[in-house]
Parts: sequence; C-alpha cells; structure tokens
Amino acid sequence: MEFLLYLLLGAAAGVLAGLFGVGGGIIIVPVLVFSFTAQGFDPAVLTHLAVGTSLATIIFTSVNSVLEHQRKGAVLWPVFAWMSLGILLGAALGSLTAAAIQGPMLQKIIGVFAIVIAIQMGLGLKPKASRAVPGKPGLTGAGAVIGWASAIFGIGGGSLTVPFLTWRSVPMQQAVATSSACGLPIALASTLSFMVLGWNEAHLPAWSLGFVYLPALAGIAITSMFFARIGARLAHRLPAHVLKRLFALLLLCVGVSFLI
Repeated sequence: MEFLLYLLLGAAAGVLAGLFGVGGGIIIVPVLVFSFTAQGFDPAVLTHLAVGTSLATIIFTSVNSVLEHQRKGAVLWPVFAWMSLGILLGAALGSLTAAAIQGPMLQKIIGVFAIVIAIQMGLGLKPKASRAVPGKPGLTGAGAVIGWASAIFGIGGGSLTVPFLTWRSVPMQQAVATSSACGLPIALASTLSFMVLGWNEAHLPAWSLGFVYLPALAGIAITSMFFARIGARLAHRLPAHVLKRLFALLLLCVGVSFLI
C-alpha cells in the first residue's frame, strides 16, 4: 500500500517539476512525513529521512524534465554552469544545517516555507524584470544561497530559482527550463550529503542509506521520470494560472498542518 502511494506521489511530483520548474520536493516532503509517521518511523529521524529521500528523487525528475526542455532549446547553459558552482557548495552547507535542526523544528520551518510559497503562487506575486542577468560572481553567489535553502527544505530549488531568473529579466519558459537544470546539482550534492550525515544514525528503518529511504525513492522515481516529460510539454502549451492556484491551496493546507 505504501509503495502505491510512492508511485502516485512520483507522478504528481514529475508533472509539477516539468510544469512549474519546481523539483516536486515541496509536495514530496510533506507526503513522506505523513507516510513515515503512519509507518511508525522514529520521530527523531523521519523528517530528515523525508528531506533526504525527496532530494534523491529530484535527481530522476530533473534529468527527464531537462531533456524535454532542451528539446525546446530553452535551457540557458552558461547561466546554469555558473550557478551550479555556488549550488554545490550551498547544498552541502544546507545539508549540514538541516542535520543540526531537530525533526519537529525542521517540520515547522518547512511548514512556514510551504505557506510562503503558497501565498506567492496563489497571488501570482513575481518580481518585476528590473535587472539584467548578473555576471559570473553574482550567479555563483545566487546559486550558493539557493543550494543552501533547497537542501534544508528538500526541494530542487525551482521555487527560488525561477523568481530569481525572472527578476533578472529571463523569459519565463527559459527560467523554468534553466531552473530544472539547476535542480540536478542541488539534488546530487544534497543527496550525497544526507547519505553521509545519516549513515551511522541508529534509529533509521531498514532499507535506508543514511537519510534516504530506498523503497520511497524507487516508487517515486519510477513514475516521476515519465511524468516529468509530460509536465514539461504542458509548460509549453498551457496557461498554468489555474493549476498554480489549486497547487497553492494544497500547499497552504500542508503548511498549516505542519505548524499545528
């Protein structure tokens, strides 16, 4: 029954990854927290396990989403390259930060983040395209901040990268596509860090590699790889404002539930 949940979760995360440029982690983490709680996992590790597993799934989601966006020629590879330098360092530091936070507090932090993203998406709040794309140091610095925050929240960084790039006058489709590409180094660096940090944790369930739960990773990866391409195709065809508002409502409920 749990594996069926992971398959459905992967499908939803894949569509979100391709459609909005988010790695799907913003919905994967809360659902995994609820699932791991129902399965009786130790409260001391289940939130970190949800974050680490979410980041591992984004590796698969990002690859397929990027391939589809690249077919449209929408990925800005020079921007990706310089942001990735900062992302790798920031993601490693973010994993250390998350590991130092106790599980219940980490849930509350993620809950607040979910509410903020819900408000931003629901109201369509976007920074105006008021500046040009920064130089190499600016892109690397932005990547470091995005990588750090993404590792804490278990996300691919799309909810941070897309607003940053649109603020810097990058067209929305290229911002989404480049954000999808940036999700890959975030996921790789963060996943490795969470595996190492949780390797000797005594309270982990069976089939865990550090703070990565393999059954959930497998179920989500199987479906997300396929549905990420569908989401990326929809991103180039459909107006997404209605879907964004429904997604925002879901995130708001998730965030509130985490806080209470």
